[in-house]
Amino acid sequence: MSAQYTDLQLDALRELANIGSGTAGTALSSMLGRSVDISVPNASVLPLADAVDATGPAEPEITGIVLGVIGELTGTVLLLVPPEDAATMCRMLGLEPDDEYALSALGEIGNIVGSSYINELSAMTGVAMEPTPPATATDMLGAIVQTVLAGHAQGGDAALLLDSDLQVEGEDCSISFVLVPDQGGVDLLLERLGMA
Repeated sequence: MSAQYTDLQLDALRELANIGSGTAGTALSSMLGRSVDISVPNASVLPLADAVDATGPAEPEITGIVLGVIGELTGTVLLLVPPEDAATMCRMLGLEPDDEYALSALGEIGNIVGSSYINELSAMTGVAMEPTPPATATDMLGAIVQTVLAGHAQGGDAALLLDSDLQVEGEDCSISFVLVPDQGGVDLLLERLGMA
């Protein structure tokens, strides 16, 4: 059974996500050489089974960039990029989407965005955590999300879903962030924020 969180606790998590996303946006902006605006419309803590559904319809193909999180808080960060947005970002880096280096370029975008996000969460909460190198795959959304979440079935029972929309100057690109802390991770973040 997933723990229930109060509106106040969810607001605190949303604020964490907001600041983390802002830092991630700044990093991406430097990489692409364009201004980037990241909004955090949503933060929800869901049972793992619901989290799979919440990321969207299972069939569409999507590029997933997965970073592990190690340290005091362990877990996974999953960045989801729809194909047309992945193509847009590749072109900004001077690559065609079918170029052999396109996936590794997207992995690098995910690495920079995900790492700056995790580092900011760590700085704000005092919880020691750091990212592991990214893995990138293009598959059906359901398959990617289930693969990532399957590794957590034994540990945490709740996924912290932070859906961020990333707007690149003049382009409408979206990246969704899904943070899946292992058992006790959400509680640890709340505790460090004095919101336990």
